[in-house]
Amino acid sequence: MKFIFSFVLFFLFLNCLATAQTLIQNCCKKSSTNSPDFNYDICVQYLEKDPQCKNATNLKELVIALTKNAASKSANLKKIAEEILKDKKLKRGIESNLRDCVEFYDDANDSLNNTLTLVNLGKYMDAATALSTALDGMTSCEDGFKESDTKSPISKEDNVLRQLISIDLSFGVNLK
Repeated sequence: MKFIFSFVLFFLFLNCLATAQTLIQNCCKKSSTNSPDFNYDICVQYLEKDPQCKNATNLKELVIALTKNAASKSANLKKIAEEILKDKKLKRGIESNLRDCVEFYDDANDSLNNTLTLVNLGKYMDAATALSTALDGMTSCEDGFKESDTKSPISKEDNVLRQLISIDLSFGVNLK
């Protein structure tokens, strides 16, 4: 009897895992079809590595998992930028741009936390707007470095966060 019970639980686990992978692949495919700039491979690779995303059973849960992950990454990136700012040997252009980025990360984190509240309330259009606001902040951070013709010390991490929020936004606009 224990064997049958264990077998059934194992089968249900495999079914849930397959469902999450299918959900991720379908959402990434739909988003890549809707936007030529959207990278299907990056989307699938990133989401299938994330434990919260792998446990999602529907689009709403996937958006919530992505938003929590993005908020965490935004807060972490803000800390990294603040640590870099403690270096007294920074060039003036880098210092002012990093200070701007710290503010953008703070604002993005607020927008992402607001997104979570809005998704849970079923206000999906407002949630998409909040995600768009968060994405704009990330873009503004890197734009500041480009405008002052300096190299960002956090461009790699910032790019990952921008991609994550872009994926989240692409999925968020499909919530109904």
